[in-house]
Amino acid sequence: MDQTEIATKKHIDFFKRSLNILPGHYASQDPNRLTLAYFGLSGLDLLGALDQIDKNNFIQWVYSHQILPDKDNPERFIENCGFRGSSFFGRKYNPSEIPENAHAYDQSHIAMTYVALAMLLILGDDLSRIDKKSILNGLKHLQQEDGSFSTVAKSGETDMRSVYCACAISYMLNDWSSIDTDKLYRFILASQSYDGGLAQAPAQESHGGSTYCAVASLYLMGRLNDFPEKDALIKWCVFRQAGRGFCGRVNKDEDTCYGFWVGASLKLLGVYQLIDFKNFQAFVLDCESASGGFSKTADCYPDVLHTYFSLCGLSFGEVYNNLQEIHCGLGITLRAAKRLQ
Repeated sequence: MDQTEIATKKHIDFFKRSLNILPGHYASQDPNRLTLAYFGLSGLDLLGALDQIDKNNFIQWVYSHQILPDKDNPERFIENCGFRGSSFFGRKYNPSEIPENAHAYDQSHIAMTYVALAMLLILGDDLSRIDKKSILNGLKHLQQEDGSFSTVAKSGETDMRSVYCACAISYMLNDWSSIDTDKLYRFILASQSYDGGLAQAPAQESHGGSTYCAVASLYLMGRLNDFPEKDALIKWCVFRQAGRGFCGRVNKDEDTCYGFWVGASLKLLGVYQLIDFKNFQAFVLDCESASGGFSKTADCYPDVLHTYFSLCGLSFGEVYNNLQEIHCGLGITLRAAKRLQ
């Protein structure tokens, strides 16, 4: 196959299957159904194939995961508001958003709130049914003293991934009032390692995923140009192209998903031309499955995450007319992001 061609129809079918049924090894991801759906829906949007699904049904499904304030006491468990990842808690299907009694253990997750808002934009929703006030109140409870964010109220991991989700949520809702951006900015600065890359938190190892989360957060806040050690950061990112593909850490194997994490970082930094796209392209196409989808490496099975990020990475080369342009800050197509204007 010519390197400027991909098996578009097979990849569309792969994403459509993923939105209906998934192999058994995805069972452990049941609490993260929104994330899995995000890869499928954004993948179809990237391929210009959203017209092949019932968008309204998916919009209703996404809204059914919104956690609203308690119907009798809106301040009760306000820190839990946002979006849960699936129906695992046992709440009844409630897309009409009729207020219910809140439960202490029915908690939103910051990453699920991010992908929920992203999917609604992808699907063409106007976000009019989003309870913006309660989401922002919930977000306020997640910021830590060091500027980072936890994934859920009163517990959970606190690292750069949650920082990014908080920034993306604030950007999509066009309201930064729930975030101490100065404290957050200092957390990002403190997380840059001696080698120039950015880690999940201060004094940890640089990583391609956390580097993207930090760079995209700075971009969404409008503070990327203020970053003092940008040259060292660019060098670290460029050096992640190990052989043909990109790796996430020093001395690690290449993996298709880092074509997005590292590639999008370089796009946001305005220096994507420094990488060897043809070599990267050849690596990704070697990981294309004959039945649709992409795998992390050529000797693995395809999955929805690596399929989506492989296509995102290929779109950066601007050689595939059937791939939409990506908004590197939000991780959705530019077409979807323009609905925020």
